[in-house]
Amino acid sequence: MEKALGLVLGLSRIFALIAGVALTVMMCLTVADVIGRAGGYPILGTAELVSLICVIAVGFAVPLTSFRRRHVYMEFLIERLGRKAKNTVNTATRVVTFLLFGLAGTNLFHMGAEFAASKEVSMALTMPFYPFAYAAGICCFVQSAVCLCEIVNIWEGKYE
Repeated sequence: MEKALGLVLGLSRIFALIAGVALTVMMCLTVADVIGRAGGYPILGTAELVSLICVIAVGFAVPLTSFRRRHVYMEFLIERLGRKAKNTVNTATRVVTFLLFGLAGTNLFHMGAEFAASKEVSMALTMPFYPFAYAAGICCFVQSAVCLCEIVNIWEGKYE
């Protein structure tokens, strides 16, 4: 099981690196567009491209954020419960999260297939949408794997 946990953590770290690069590209593109607009030379399709890159920045950051528990967490709601009750509540929330992200990932893959079949593209740059839908779907599946790892950690007593 340690190998699986290490694999999910490693994949989450790679995804976080990709998210950081995407965020940097978004920032540089936005700054270049603002400077270009000031000089009368805006970059065509900046808003569109930033929106698409945002899918990568947010989606790829979620697994590691969740793995390291750096998201908003309502711990004060269960802090007075005993260990077994905490484990049960934490497990239940991870199971629900696992199912929701699995469903979201499946739907994003279906959406990506529809985008690919219809050859749907963005208006200004005519970039295809399907790679972004597939990427977001992959992120959802990795997040589901993170939830499974958290469930294992909860019941092995390593989740605190």
